[in-house]
Amino acid sequence: MRLTYDPCYNIAYIRFQEKKNNVETVRISEELVIDMTADGTIYGIELLNANEQMRQEDNGNLVVINEFTGKQVELALALP
Repeated sequence: MRLTYDPCYNIAYIRFQEKKNNVETVRISEELVIDMTADGTIYGIELLNANEQMRQEDNGNLVVINEFTGKQVELALALP
């Protein structure tokens, strides 16, 4: 899995696997797009207006937590 964030466009993409030619893009809402195949396999999730969707209220950072090990990493998100 890979998470990318583009602060210029304020878009984040969570990629579970590389896209194939037959991936369909489905707009779920104004801020959520999913790339998936006809059998329901999800290849990625795109978050528009990402800094509002991913940041924590208290410090404005994205917090990634490994629930198994308890290890935590904080990433600063660029705010407009």
